Amino acid sequence: MEFAFPWPFTTGEWLAWSSAAATVFIGLVLLFMPRLALGLLRLQPVPGRPEAVAQGRATMAGFYLGVGAVSILLAQPSIYLALAAGWTITAFGRIISMLSDGGNRLFNWILLAVEIALGVLAGAYPLGFIP
Repeated sequence: MEFAFPWPFTTGEWLAWSSAAATVFIGLVLLFMPRLALGLLRLQPVPGRPEAVAQGRATMAGFYLGVGAVSILLAQPSIYLALAAGWTITAFGRIISMLSDGGNRLFNWILLAVEIALGVLAGAYPLGFIP
């Protein structure tokens, strides 16, 4: 059995692929530089409790890398749609936090814009908005 890398051809495929590549990049930063990534996210582990760093490496990096890599390697519309759903629900969670937790800050607005953009990039092709 031969495996060929499915390189994107259309504009929609490139947009979805770009969202997947950004997701993989975020996952790699979380995996190999979790303290930096947690600091950028304004999260700080409690001294003497390394579980927070493990959470960044494991749960956060694992999910981003897994979904992003599978999206790139298989390049199927349904998988790009799963990536879009993940980013869209992430954005929805941020909106809920901004409304409920007093998180209406510039930092959250910037991350919300990034999450919406990554969701739109991943979802425009499988939903047929961009061929």
